[in-house]
Amino acid sequence: MDKLKNMQVFCRVVELGTFAAVAREMDVSAMMVSKYMRRLESDLGVSLIHRTTRNLLVTELGKSYYRQCKKIINDLIELENSITQAEKVVSGRLKIIAPIDFGGIYMVPVIHAYQQKYPEVDVLMSLDNAFVNLRSGKFDISILVTDRLDLGVVARKIAQTSLCTYASPKYIEQFGCPDDVAGLAQHKCLHYLDTPHADSWVFNRSGKRIEVRPKWTFASNNGRALCQAAALGMGIIRSPALSVRRYVESGELVEILVDYKIPNISVYATYLQQNYYPAKMTTFIDFLVQYFAK
Repeated sequence: MDKLKNMQVFCRVVELGTFAAVAREMDVSAMMVSKYMRRLESDLGVSLIHRTTRNLLVTELGKSYYRQCKKIINDLIELENSITQAEKVVSGRLKIIAPIDFGGIYMVPVIHAYQQKYPEVDVLMSLDNAFVNLRSGKFDISILVTDRLDLGVVARKIAQTSLCTYASPKYIEQFGCPDDVAGLAQHKCLHYLDTPHADSWVFNRSGKRIEVRPKWTFASNNGRALCQAAALGMGIIRSPALSVRRYVESGELVEILVDYKIPNISVYATYLQQNYYPAKMTTFIDFLVQYFAK
């Protein structure tokens, strides 16, 4: 058994959650899957997965090894796809889901530029902030702005932003500015719905994570509506810097609580691990990475 095969089996065990599911997918016995895992852990001299009577628990070393394995496997797949698809016409329908704000502000120009290069690809884009399980098959690619990722998907980072706090000069003049996150309890807050952190606002101070639940007076799942509300002086907003750039440049919003910003929130193109990726997917994801790198 070669090491690459062991790595592939390990990745599918992490993604599918049971030896039995991997065995069905590979059309082998669960005992054979277990053999692959024993061989891999023996070669490495570490424990990657703890088995219980009900489920599998990936160790911290296992999670780190998984991420590195996925990169190696994905690089190999991309290399093979780039060779086999070099002479093929890129065509078909590509189904994408993106957050309402990021998709509405940034994705249309990207899609326009992509279709100038690949006119045979039709793009269907849905905008929704709710979590979407790609295993349902409804979408090919999910764009996520997050600091948390599902181990079961492939993720290509396409952009990066900071998570900051903002208020309008009008609001600050009328109500003042909080000195720290505890002071938010005395202020009107504008809350973004459907985030991975639910009702909480997450901050960072000198490497320490701080989580608070502010009292909000207005909430929405639309960042543009919240930015407009903040610009009108309705309250304090917590938002990725990408989403409020226009308001900051115009002076309608100013950053506050600067020492508490989270500097590295990434934007990912996520998709399911597959043995074969159609050209419409690989070309679009590569195009995204190149477009936002400019």
